[in-house]
Amino acid sequence: MKPSAAPGRWHTARLLFQRFAFATLVVAAFGLMLLGKADTILVERMRGVVVDAMAPVIRALSQPAGALSRVADTVRDLANLRAENAHLREDNQQLLRWRDMARRLEAENAQLQSLLDYRPPPAASAFATRVMGDTGGAFAHSLLIAAGSQDRVRKGMAVLAGEGLVGRVAQVGRHASRVVLITDITSRVPVVLENTRTRAILAGNNTEKPRLIYVPAGARVSPGDRVVTSGHAGALPPGIPVGVVSAVDDTVIRVQPFMDRDRLEVVRIVDFGLSGILGSLDEESRAAQAEALKAARERGRTQRLKDVQPAAEGAGP
Repeated sequence: MKPSAAPGRWHTARLLFQRFAFATLVVAAFGLMLLGKADTILVERMRGVVVDAMAPVIRALSQPAGALSRVADTVRDLANLRAENAHLREDNQQLLRWRDMARRLEAENAQLQSLLDYRPPPAASAFATRVMGDTGGAFAHSLLIAAGSQDRVRKGMAVLAGEGLVGRVAQVGRHASRVVLITDITSRVPVVLENTRTRAILAGNNTEKPRLIYVPAGARVSPGDRVVTSGHAGALPPGIPVGVVSAVDDTVIRVQPFMDRDRLEVVRIVDFGLSGILGSLDEESRAAQAEALKAARERGRTQRLKDVQPAAEGAGP
């Protein structure tokens, strides 16, 4: 009977513990709360001892889970690397084709230039300067830059920032200049769609998205098309990035410029050595006016001499 009494008592104790486990835990928690209120220093020490004792156990238990997580991350990275490697191979093949095509076009361009006695445009010179302030508002989009005539800034020079055209120098002082942005209502820039080579005029409208005007009828224009300068009128060289077509309606084609007006802090003033058609016409007209004025003065002087000679003859003896 004695050998069977011990297992019976153990079974009974286990049943009692299972039945009153929740109540025991509640009482223990309540006791710890009272002990914490009574002696906080002792509770902090006990907490530190428990944390130090459980840290190796938690670390040992977390190692398998961490190892599995690292293995899963490695497998995922390998899959991503495989897909990325395939895309890179495809891009590399495409770039090689573009490189061969560019070499052929470069050789053909050199031959054509030699046949046509082509004169390359002058080398552009540029320097950077900071933006002093935004002098525009609701009715004008312009900037004030810290460079003027003493820095060899001239009216009509192109202003760039990042990868896109900002505008052109409109007024030049000795130490500062004013730049009219391409979004200003007075701005007109000859542009061309890079893919279809469709010519148009980028017209500012005092909003963040200027529009394209004088687009040929039936031209294909789609959102996402890149817009670059066309080089017409001799004011800007061809190929300067301007923006991308953002929206195409029945009557309005809007362009999102590459430049961000609110983030312009430093800009580049670029001198492409171009005076533009209007500038050359102005010089020719001024020269013609000077010649006409000189001829009128000569005629007036000749007429006065003619008038003086008879008077001198009549006054003689």
